Amino acid sequence: MWNETGGTVSTVDRKTGASTGVWQESPLAGVNALLKKHQATTSSAFRLSERPFLELVNVRGDTRDAAFMQAVQDVIGCRPPEKANTVARGNGYDMMWLGPDEWLVCSATAHDAAHTAPLQAKLGAAFTGLFASAVDIGSGYTVLEISGTRTREVLARGCPLDLHPKLFGDGQCAQSHYFKASITLLATGADSFDIVVRRSFADYFVKIMLDAAEPLMS
Repeated sequence: MWNETGGTVSTVDRKTGASTGVWQESPLAGVNALLKKHQATTSSAFRLSERPFLELVNVRGDTRDAAFMQAVQDVIGCRPPEKANTVARGNGYDMMWLGPDEWLVCSATAHDAAHTAPLQAKLGAAFTGLFASAVDIGSGYTVLEISGTRTREVLARGCPLDLHPKLFGDGQCAQSHYFKASITLLATGADSFDIVVRRSFADYFVKIMLDAAEPLMS
């Protein structure tokens, strides 16, 4: 279960009820106090939180290969999006377009730490004999969730994308940066976004985003 205090999780064997001894630590453990303070005083204008321990898998393949497209469909529940900067949604997964032959797959829920990279294993097996790859990158990134009526303004303070709702709405994604942190941005609603950020930039990202949001919080 998720430990709000320590930012860690241990898994439990569902048959015996015993702890497996596998632990994960959130990349945001170092700014846990700062996040708690923000969430305790947050308003409808802006809110930042983490979606910890989601599966993240980088997928490469050729959309002209019917076998590749079918393999992705069988495992994820959707075909890889072919239109630039769009998202396809499957059975509990978002598949984000990163390039003509590259996608980022993100799970909707945290994975069991006792079973390393289950999605990567499923895709790897489905890609046997194909010119395609699936690489687990979950340990090197985390996913943040932001929402609120002034969320686009907070993003605009450090992100060069045109974030007007008519140009960047639900179901669209893009690779960009927020100040000095590289990000993958996914619009999930009119005023809500998921942000995939490198683990090494996670502390910096939270601090700089909360600082940018401060004048807009009232």
